[in-house]
Amino acid sequence: MKEHLASAPVIRTGSLEEAREAVTRIYLRHELDGRDDAIDMCLNAITGRRMTFGYLTYQAEVELTMPATEDCYIVNLTIEGRTWGSRHDGVRDQTAGDVRGLVLTPVKAHRVRWAAEAGQLHLKVPRASLESQLSDLLGMPVTDVVDFDFGLDLTTGPGRALLRSVRFLAAELDQPGGLAETPLVREQLESYVLSSLLHAGRHRFSEVLLGNEEARRLGRLAPVVRYIEENADGHLTPEILARVGCVSVRTLHAAFQERLGQSPMAYVRDIRLGHVRDELLRSDPQRTRVADVAMRWGFLHQSRFAQQYRERFNELPSVTLRR
Repeated sequence: MKEHLASAPVIRTGSLEEAREAVTRIYLRHELDGRDDAIDMCLNAITGRRMTFGYLTYQAEVELTMPATEDCYIVNLTIEGRTWGSRHDGVRDQTAGDVRGLVLTPVKAHRVRWAAEAGQLHLKVPRASLESQLSDLLGMPVTDVVDFDFGLDLTTGPGRALLRSVRFLAAELDQPGGLAETPLVREQLESYVLSSLLHAGRHRFSEVLLGNEEARRLGRLAPVVRYIEENADGHLTPEILARVGCVSVRTLHAAFQERLGQSPMAYVRDIRLGHVRDELLRSDPQRTRVADVAMRWGFLHQSRFAQQYRERFNELPSVTLRR
Protein backbone atom coordinates (compact mmCIF):
# COMPACT_ATOMS: atom_id res chain seq x y z
CA MET A 1 0.00 0.00 0.00
CA LYS A 2 1.47 3.34 -1.08
CA GLU A 3 1.83 5.94 1.66
CA HIS A 4 0.64 9.31 0.35
CA LEU A 5 1.78 12.67 1.75
CA ALA A 6 4.81 11.06 3.36
CA SER A 7 6.37 14.52 3.53
CA ALA A 8 3.73 15.60 6.08
CA PRO A 9 3.68 12.90 8.80
CA VAL A 10 1.41 13.40 11.80
CA ILE A 11 1.56 10.05 13.61
CA ARG A 12 2.15 6.33 13.22
CA THR A 13 0.83 4.34 16.15
CA GLY A 14 -0.51 1.03 17.40
CA SER A 15 -2.61 2.73 20.09
CA LEU A 16 -6.34 3.30 19.59
CA GLU A 17 -6.32 6.26 21.97
CA GLU A 18 -3.38 7.96 20.23
CA ALA A 19 -5.06 7.33 16.87
CA ARG A 20 -8.33 8.86 18.09
CA GLU A 21 -6.60 11.91 19.54
CA ALA A 22 -4.66 12.53 16.32
CA VAL A 23 -7.68 12.25 14.02
CA THR A 24 -9.69 14.45 16.41
CA ARG A 25 -6.95 17.09 16.32
CA ILE A 26 -6.63 17.09 12.53
CA TYR A 27 -10.19 16.39 11.38
CA LEU A 28 -13.10 16.06 13.83
CA ARG A 29 -14.31 14.77 17.18
CA HIS A 30 -15.25 11.09 17.12
CA GLU A 31 -15.33 7.80 18.95
CA LEU A 32 -13.01 5.03 17.70
CA ASP A 33 -13.77 1.36 18.30
CA GLY A 34 -11.43 -1.53 17.47
CA ARG A 35 -8.78 -3.83 18.90
CA ASP A 36 -5.97 -1.93 20.56
CA ASP A 37 -3.47 -4.65 19.75
CA ALA A 38 -4.37 -4.84 16.06
CA ILE A 39 -4.00 -1.41 14.51
CA ASP A 40 -1.02 0.06 12.69
CA MET A 41 -2.41 3.52 12.06
CA CYS A 42 -0.70 6.04 9.77
CA LEU A 43 -1.88 9.64 9.45
CA ASN A 44 -0.23 12.21 7.19
CA ALA A 45 -1.81 15.63 6.76
CA ILE A 46 -1.11 19.20 5.76
CA THR A 47 -3.27 22.31 6.16
CA GLY A 48 -3.45 24.94 3.44
CA ARG A 49 -5.37 28.18 3.10
CA ARG A 50 -8.54 26.53 1.81
CA MET A 51 -8.55 23.03 3.29
CA THR A 52 -6.73 20.29 5.18
CA PHE A 53 -5.53 17.41 3.01
CA GLY A 54 -4.48 14.06 4.42
CA TYR A 55 -3.93 10.33 4.08
CA LEU A 56 -5.18 7.82 6.65
CA THR A 57 -5.07 4.04 7.13
CA TYR A 58 -5.62 1.94 10.25
CA GLN A 59 -4.53 -1.46 8.87
CA ALA A 60 -7.24 -2.98 11.08
CA GLU A 61 -11.01 -3.20 11.31
CA VAL A 62 -12.22 -0.09 13.16
CA GLU A 63 -15.39 1.97 13.43
CA LEU A 64 -15.62 5.76 13.75
CA THR A 65 -18.74 7.44 15.21
CA MET A 66 -18.79 11.16 14.41
CA PRO A 67 -21.19 13.93 15.49
CA ALA A 68 -22.06 16.74 13.09
CA THR A 69 -18.98 18.92 12.49
CA GLU A 70 -21.12 22.08 12.12
CA ASP A 71 -18.37 24.11 10.46
CA CYS A 72 -16.72 21.89 7.83
CA TYR A 73 -17.17 19.16 5.22
CA ILE A 74 -15.18 15.91 5.44
CA VAL A 75 -14.58 14.08 2.15
CA ASN A 76 -13.45 10.44 2.30
CA LEU A 77 -11.84 9.29 -0.95
CA THR A 78 -11.21 5.58 -0.57
CA ILE A 79 -8.19 4.54 -2.64
CA GLU A 80 -7.65 1.04 -1.18
CA GLY A 81 -9.99 -1.46 0.43
CA ARG A 82 -13.55 -0.78 1.56
CA THR A 83 -15.55 1.17 4.12
CA TRP A 84 -19.24 1.14 5.10
CA GLY A 85 -21.00 4.34 6.16
CA SER A 86 -24.32 5.41 7.64
CA ARG A 87 -25.90 8.78 8.49
CA HIS A 88 -28.22 9.59 11.36
CA ASP A 89 -31.08 10.06 8.85
CA GLY A 90 -30.82 6.39 7.87
CA VAL A 91 -28.91 6.80 4.60
CA ARG A 92 -26.24 4.13 4.03
CA ASP A 93 -23.47 3.74 1.49
CA GLN A 94 -20.22 1.87 1.03
CA THR A 95 -16.94 2.76 -0.61
CA ALA A 96 -14.30 0.88 -2.58
CA GLY A 97 -10.85 1.87 -3.78
CA ASP A 98 -11.02 4.38 -6.66
CA VAL A 99 -14.72 3.54 -7.09
CA ARG A 100 -16.66 5.40 -4.43
CA GLY A 101 -16.19 7.86 -1.59
CA LEU A 102 -18.30 9.60 1.06
CA VAL A 103 -19.09 13.25 1.82
CA LEU A 104 -19.79 14.08 5.47
CA THR A 105 -21.76 17.33 5.59
CA PRO A 106 -21.61 19.74 8.56
CA VAL A 107 -25.17 19.18 9.78
CA LYS A 108 -25.36 15.37 10.03
CA ALA A 109 -23.85 12.74 12.32
CA HIS A 110 -22.08 9.78 10.67
CA ARG A 111 -20.66 6.35 11.37
CA VAL A 112 -18.01 4.68 9.17
CA ARG A 113 -16.64 1.14 9.51
CA TRP A 114 -13.25 0.41 7.92
CA ALA A 115 -11.97 -2.86 6.50
CA ALA A 116 -8.43 -3.75 7.56
CA GLU A 117 -6.93 -2.97 4.15
CA ALA A 118 -8.73 0.37 3.69
CA GLY A 119 -6.79 3.56 2.94
CA GLN A 120 -8.23 6.99 2.25
CA LEU A 121 -7.29 10.44 1.09
CA HIS A 122 -9.24 13.02 3.08
CA LEU A 123 -10.31 16.60 2.55
CA LYS A 124 -11.41 18.73 5.47
CA VAL A 125 -13.00 21.82 3.94
CA PRO A 126 -14.30 24.73 6.04
CA ARG A 127 -17.79 25.83 5.08
CA ALA A 128 -16.53 29.27 4.10
CA SER A 129 -14.03 27.79 1.62
CA LEU A 130 -16.44 25.44 -0.14
CA GLU A 131 -19.40 27.79 -0.22
CA SER A 132 -17.23 30.65 -1.48
CA GLN A 133 -15.90 28.41 -4.26
CA LEU A 134 -19.45 27.45 -5.23
CA SER A 135 -20.47 31.13 -5.19
CA ASP A 136 -17.67 31.91 -7.65
CA LEU A 137 -18.73 29.06 -9.95
CA LEU A 138 -22.42 30.01 -9.87
CA GLY A 139 -21.98 33.75 -9.92
CA MET A 140 -24.34 34.18 -6.96
CA PRO A 141 -24.05 34.10 -3.16
CA VAL A 142 -24.30 30.71 -1.42
CA THR A 143 -24.85 30.81 2.34
CA ASP A 144 -26.59 27.48 3.05
CA VAL A 145 -24.92 24.12 3.63
CA VAL A 146 -24.34 22.30 0.33
CA ASP A 147 -26.52 19.19 0.59
CA PHE A 148 -24.21 16.60 -0.96
CA ASP A 149 -25.44 13.06 -1.47
CA PHE A 150 -23.72 10.77 1.04
CA GLY A 151 -22.05 8.63 -1.64
CA LEU A 152 -19.55 10.05 -4.13
CA ASP A 153 -19.18 8.18 -7.44
CA LEU A 154 -15.52 8.17 -8.48
CA THR A 155 -16.09 6.28 -11.75
CA THR A 156 -17.83 9.11 -13.63
CA GLY A 157 -15.90 11.69 -15.66
CA PRO A 158 -16.14 14.32 -12.89
CA GLY A 159 -15.36 11.66 -10.26
CA ARG A 160 -12.20 10.57 -12.04
CA ALA A 161 -11.25 14.21 -12.50
CA LEU A 162 -11.58 14.72 -8.73
CA LEU A 163 -9.29 11.76 -8.04
CA ARG A 164 -6.73 13.04 -10.57
CA SER A 165 -6.75 16.51 -9.04
CA VAL A 166 -6.30 15.14 -5.51
CA ARG A 167 -3.49 12.77 -6.52
CA PHE A 168 -1.75 15.56 -8.43
CA LEU A 169 -1.91 17.80 -5.36
CA ALA A 170 -0.54 14.97 -3.19
CA ALA A 171 2.32 14.33 -5.62
CA GLU A 172 3.25 18.02 -5.73
CA LEU A 173 3.17 18.28 -1.95
CA ASP A 174 5.56 15.30 -1.73
CA GLN A 175 7.86 16.62 -4.45
CA PRO A 176 10.82 18.75 -3.23
CA GLY A 177 10.68 21.99 -5.17
CA GLY A 178 7.23 21.09 -6.51
CA LEU A 179 4.53 23.54 -7.52
CA ALA A 180 2.89 23.31 -4.12
CA GLU A 181 5.85 25.08 -2.50
CA THR A 182 4.69 28.30 -4.16
CA PRO A 183 1.85 29.66 -1.95
CA LEU A 184 -0.15 31.17 -4.83
CA VAL A 185 0.11 28.04 -6.95
CA ARG A 186 -0.82 25.84 -4.00
CA GLU A 187 -3.92 27.94 -3.34
CA GLN A 188 -4.89 27.60 -7.01
CA LEU A 189 -4.42 23.83 -6.83
CA GLU A 190 -6.64 23.71 -3.74
CA SER A 191 -9.29 25.77 -5.56
CA TYR A 192 -9.11 23.35 -8.48
CA VAL A 193 -9.69 20.41 -6.11
CA LEU A 194 -12.71 22.17 -4.58
CA SER A 195 -14.17 22.89 -8.02
CA SER A 196 -13.64 19.24 -8.96
CA LEU A 197 -15.44 18.14 -5.79
CA LEU A 198 -18.41 20.41 -6.50
CA HIS A 199 -18.72 18.97 -10.00
CA ALA A 200 -18.24 15.34 -8.89
CA GLY A 201 -20.70 15.34 -5.96
CA ARG A 202 -24.46 15.45 -6.33
CA HIS A 203 -26.29 18.35 -4.66
CA ARG A 204 -29.05 20.84 -5.44
CA PHE A 205 -26.68 23.07 -7.42
CA SER A 206 -25.38 20.28 -9.68
CA GLU A 207 -27.67 20.96 -12.65
CA VAL A 208 -26.92 24.67 -12.51
CA LEU A 209 -23.18 23.96 -12.54
CA LEU A 210 -23.61 21.76 -15.61
CA GLY A 211 -25.63 24.21 -17.66
CA ASN A 212 -25.22 27.76 -16.39
CA GLU A 213 -22.74 29.11 -18.94
CA GLU A 214 -24.24 32.59 -18.60
CA ALA A 215 -23.70 32.60 -14.84
CA ARG A 216 -20.08 31.54 -15.33
CA ARG A 217 -19.61 34.31 -17.90
CA LEU A 218 -21.01 36.93 -15.56
CA GLY A 219 -19.34 35.60 -12.41
CA ARG A 220 -20.49 37.43 -9.27
CA LEU A 221 -22.45 39.89 -11.44
CA ALA A 222 -25.05 37.21 -12.20
CA PRO A 223 -27.39 38.10 -9.26
CA VAL A 224 -27.05 41.81 -10.05
CA VAL A 225 -27.89 41.27 -13.72
CA ARG A 226 -30.83 39.07 -12.75
CA TYR A 227 -32.07 41.74 -10.33
CA ILE A 228 -31.83 44.42 -13.03
CA GLU A 229 -33.80 42.30 -15.49
CA GLU A 230 -36.49 41.51 -12.91
CA ASN A 231 -36.79 45.12 -11.69
CA ALA A 232 -36.05 47.14 -14.82
CA ASP A 233 -39.24 49.17 -14.34
CA GLY A 234 -38.36 50.05 -10.75
CA HIS A 235 -35.98 52.40 -8.98
CA LEU A 236 -32.39 51.32 -9.64
CA THR A 237 -29.21 53.05 -8.54
CA PRO A 238 -25.56 51.97 -8.26
CA GLU A 239 -25.98 51.87 -4.47
CA ILE A 240 -28.96 49.50 -4.69
CA LEU A 241 -27.17 47.25 -7.18
CA ALA A 242 -24.03 47.18 -5.03
CA ARG A 243 -26.10 45.96 -2.08
CA VAL A 244 -27.62 43.23 -4.25
CA GLY A 245 -24.13 42.08 -5.25
CA CYS A 246 -22.73 42.46 -1.69
CA VAL A 247 -19.91 44.68 -3.00
CA SER A 248 -18.94 48.35 -2.89
CA VAL A 249 -20.09 50.73 -5.62
CA ARG A 250 -16.51 51.03 -6.80
CA THR A 251 -16.12 47.25 -7.07
CA LEU A 252 -19.48 47.05 -8.87
CA HIS A 253 -18.32 49.55 -11.50
CA ALA A 254 -15.02 47.71 -11.99
CA ALA A 255 -16.79 44.35 -12.36
CA PHE A 256 -19.24 45.71 -14.96
CA GLN A 257 -16.41 47.22 -16.96
CA GLU A 258 -14.43 43.97 -16.81
CA ARG A 259 -17.30 41.58 -17.61
CA LEU A 260 -19.64 43.68 -19.77
CA GLY A 261 -17.57 46.64 -20.94
CA GLN A 262 -19.95 49.30 -19.61
CA SER A 263 -21.10 50.93 -16.40
CA PRO A 264 -23.96 49.48 -14.29
CA MET A 265 -26.36 52.27 -15.21
CA ALA A 266 -25.49 52.01 -18.90
CA TYR A 267 -26.44 48.33 -18.67
CA VAL A 268 -29.70 49.29 -16.92
CA ARG A 269 -30.44 51.78 -19.71
CA ASP A 270 -29.83 49.14 -22.40
CA ILE A 271 -32.14 46.65 -20.66
CA ARG A 272 -34.85 49.31 -20.37
CA LEU A 273 -34.46 50.35 -24.00
CA GLY A 274 -34.96 46.72 -24.98
CA HIS A 275 -38.18 46.57 -22.98
CA VAL A 276 -39.39 49.79 -24.59
CA ARG A 277 -38.74 48.36 -28.05
CA ASP A 278 -40.55 45.10 -27.25
CA GLU A 279 -43.58 47.01 -25.98
CA LEU A 280 -43.65 49.38 -28.97
CA LEU A 281 -43.52 46.44 -31.37
CA ARG A 282 -46.52 44.85 -29.63
CA SER A 283 -48.57 48.04 -29.30
CA ASP A 284 -51.33 49.57 -31.42
CA PRO A 285 -49.96 52.84 -32.87
CA GLN A 286 -53.48 54.32 -32.79
CA ARG A 287 -53.77 53.85 -29.02
CA THR A 288 -50.19 54.15 -27.80
CA ARG A 289 -47.98 57.17 -27.20
CA VAL A 290 -44.20 56.68 -27.29
CA ALA A 291 -43.82 59.08 -24.35
CA ASP A 292 -46.08 56.94 -22.15
CA VAL A 293 -44.12 53.76 -22.88
CA ALA A 294 -40.81 55.54 -22.34
CA MET A 295 -41.88 56.97 -19.00
CA ARG A 296 -43.16 53.57 -17.87
CA TRP A 297 -39.59 52.27 -18.30
CA GLY A 298 -37.94 55.18 -16.51
CA PHE A 299 -37.12 57.57 -19.41
CA LEU A 300 -38.34 61.00 -18.26
CA HIS A 301 -36.51 63.24 -20.77
CA GLN A 302 -38.05 62.52 -24.14
CA SER A 303 -35.45 64.14 -26.39
CA ARG A 304 -32.60 62.34 -24.65
CA PHE A 305 -34.56 59.09 -24.75
CA ALA A 306 -35.18 59.42 -28.49
CA GLN A 307 -31.47 60.00 -29.11
CA GLN A 308 -30.43 57.00 -26.98
CA TYR A 309 -33.06 54.82 -28.67
CA ARG A 310 -31.87 55.79 -32.14
CA GLU A 311 -28.22 55.14 -31.20
CA ARG A 312 -29.17 51.69 -29.94
CA PHE A 313 -31.62 50.54 -32.66
CA ASN A 314 -30.77 52.82 -35.60
CA GLU A 315 -34.31 54.19 -35.84
CA LEU A 316 -36.63 56.51 -33.92
CA PRO A 317 -39.08 54.98 -31.46
CA SER A 318 -42.01 56.37 -33.45
CA VAL A 319 -40.84 54.31 -36.45
CA THR A 320 -40.73 51.17 -34.30
CA LEU A 321 -44.28 51.86 -33.08
CA ARG A 322 -45.63 52.21 -36.64
CA ARG A 323 -44.29 48.74 -37.46
